[in-house]
Amino acid sequence: MDKDTNKIIEELSPLEIKIIPFLNLSIEEIKEKTSLDSTSVLRALKFLEEKGFLKVRQEKQRIVELGVNGIYYKKSYLPERKLLLTLEQKDKINLEEAKKNSKLSDKEFKASLGTLKNKSFIEIRNGRIFLIADKEQLSKKMPEEQFLETLPIKESSLTKDQKLILENLRNRKDIIEINDKTETDFELTELGKKISGKEFVSDSLEEVTPDVIKNWKRAQKFRTYNINSRVPKIFGGRKHFVSEAIEKGRRIWLDLGFKEISSTLTQTSFWNFDALFTAQDHPVRELQDTFYVKGVEGKLPEKKIVNKIKTAHESGVAGSKGWQYDWKEKEAKKIVLRTHTTCLSVQALAKLKKSDAPAKFFAIGRNFRNETVDWSHGFEFNQSEGMVVDKDVNFTHLLGYLKEFYKKMGFEKIKFVPAYFPYTEPSVEIHAFHDDRKKWLELGGAGIFRPEVVEPLLGEALPVLAWGPGFDRLMLMTADINDMREVYQNDINFLRERKVM
Repeated sequence: MDKDTNKIIEELSPLEIKIIPFLNLSIEEIKEKTSLDSTSVLRALKFLEEKGFLKVRQEKQRIVELGVNGIYYKKSYLPERKLLLTLEQKDKINLEEAKKNSKLSDKEFKASLGTLKNKSFIEIRNGRIFLIADKEQLSKKMPEEQFLETLPIKESSLTKDQKLILENLRNRKDIIEINDKTETDFELTELGKKISGKEFVSDSLEEVTPDVIKNWKRAQKFRTYNINSRVPKIFGGRKHFVSEAIEKGRRIWLDLGFKEISSTLTQTSFWNFDALFTAQDHPVRELQDTFYVKGVEGKLPEKKIVNKIKTAHESGVAGSKGWQYDWKEKEAKKIVLRTHTTCLSVQALAKLKKSDAPAKFFAIGRNFRNETVDWSHGFEFNQSEGMVVDKDVNFTHLLGYLKEFYKKMGFEKIKFVPAYFPYTEPSVEIHAFHDDRKKWLELGGAGIFRPEVVEPLLGEALPVLAWGPGFDRLMLMTADINDMREVYQNDINFLRERKVM
């Protein structure tokens, strides 16, 4: 060994020394010979790579493996084989009896019938199953059974026929899983070949302990360390950026003197729509926009409030003419997944006494709408709700609150566009400029509640500022994400490396 090599060997850690005699073997064999776990072996290989003894190769592979049901079916039988075994005992049998004797669940039984019909193993006539496969067909393993026996297998090595079988099995619950795995291998350098297979003994000290100090000998020395070598990154625990953003928004409103309100994700149509002066035939209440909970009716508030809302819709209040139709209580009792957090504002308004004004409320919560999912839309989203009840406020105050909030969230490019909403007048839309897409992005609406909303709930048509812009689009821009669908993908590297808000 030359002088430089001897110097490197002096730096070897116990892990490296332990695997060097077996560097001519595979990683699995090294683990077996040394009794080290995978993490320790990989760490030792990385240390040796930094010293120039070898090159570590890592390749990501998609591996096709058995799912929970796949493991069970491999040990026993696939559902279609269980049904065949039942039919072998009785080659024609009615459907109910076949299901009972095969002990299959509804889904398994239906899937088995479809599979066996496609393979021309059975026919179904007049509510009975007829076995038409011959003994030779029955004795052979089906392609699906053969495929399960080959697993785990690399997706890249599948044949054309195996790919078709894979697609069929993936449509059936938990039979197949495809997981990303990293395969590790290494190749020795010329320097590594010189030390491979050799045994080294190190009497260098690894750490200072009470025993070392007590029994210190001048001849002893510590192992040398390369202080320029890379060390593993340590990622401390941290909050998801969605939680960070929501907490930041919550803190802003609290600092501005607002009180937080909350409620359930399901609401009656009364609070979600009717209390907000949204007519019962308004398109927004259609199934293509709103998720309804089937077969359930909710409870309405006290009769006094219900009657006032009914009057507001049918004939109007505070000088308005209403919507001029027959308001139906049954429609108001329908349960929906809330489409906005503004339903929380009107509930807070109904509980408020005139003597409590002025008052300020906010909410940041999740909502649901039957939207087409794309880069800027999702079927569930967070909304930042706010409301100010004060006889002395006006539209300028509304714009001031919104500008202050967005400024504190880090957005300077904000503009307001006139808009229409059933429950506010005047109304405005808030837009923020998206730097990456070079366009203005709509965040949501705001305005002053109409008298038809305020008077039935508060008993007096006081000015009430209200807003409910989307919050997820704010998070999207704050986190430098260009697609709403990436917000909840939970890429671990992105979550670790992004800056704290």
